Amino acid sequence: MLSILIPIHNYDIRPLVQKLHKECMALGVNFEIICLDDASDISFRELNAELLALQNVSYVLLNQNIGRSAIRNRLAEMAKYDFLLFMDCDTIPEKADYIEIYVRNLKSGSVLYGGRSYQPEKPTEPELYFHWFYGSNREVSTVTERTKAPYRSFMTNNFVIPKDILLKIRFDESLKQYGHEDTVFGLELKKLEIPILHLDNPMRHIGLEKAGDFLRKSEQAIDNLLILMKKHDLVEDIKLLRYFIKTQKWGLHPLIKLWFRLNKGRLRKKLLGAHPDLRSFDFYKLGYMVEQDK
Repeated sequence: MLSILIPIHNYDIRPLVQKLHKECMALGVNFEIICLDDASDISFRELNAELLALQNVSYVLLNQNIGRSAIRNRLAEMAKYDFLLFMDCDTIPEKADYIEIYVRNLKSGSVLYGGRSYQPEKPTEPELYFHWFYGSNREVSTVTERTKAPYRSFMTNNFVIPKDILLKIRFDESLKQYGHEDTVFGLELKKLEIPILHLDNPMRHIGLEKAGDFLRKSEQAIDNLLILMKKHDLVEDIKLLRYFIKTQKWGLHPLIKLWFRLNKGRLRKKLLGAHPDLRSFDFYKLGYMVEQDK
């Protein structure tokens, strides 16, 4: 039936796994939960090892970090059931019948995507506001909105896929750091004409990061994007890349690079301050991408 696969790095996944385990046991479905730890610190290993007491739960530790794509491929290889439910470790299901919704919609040859959500109220810790503000405005969308662009709307935080499809496509293991592994995977699904059914079954992102960490990961995602654009046709799927290509064709990159060098500090201060805005972030990402392009 269902293999629930959770890649972990430095996060306490006990509340998530306990919630999933409780629902699976109540449903009476055949299931397993595999937690694969990508070389976390010892403090997190000790906490998460408690999950071994739960029936049908595996907690496996990697001694060396292998990255976001490779660990997902490894999880798929370890799974024993025909359908794989992938999720991020820093999430929690919004709905009490989260597993049941997926089980009702399982279909060979199709991918299911449940969506992403953030807490409705802004975080009390100011340093977490930037991540929450961006995620709430750019990553959250309704089923209707996602269905209009099913592949562009796909993310790897919360999806079910038949095992045979995952092992055929696999995640691009050249991507070691954060960013855009879901974009490439969605593109491969599109090329193979594998349908994605979008469901109202979100996982809430609870692992908000401090502004500086979030900005650094955003830069890593752009570094990945520069690698990927040389290997894949991603232009129509990513707004940032469309602007990058347009401004390149118009011969504006030297001016953008100069502008960014003069304004980078001011933009960072704005984004890391109390009142970040998405327009400034868009300008920052374009400037950073042009600066990093070699």
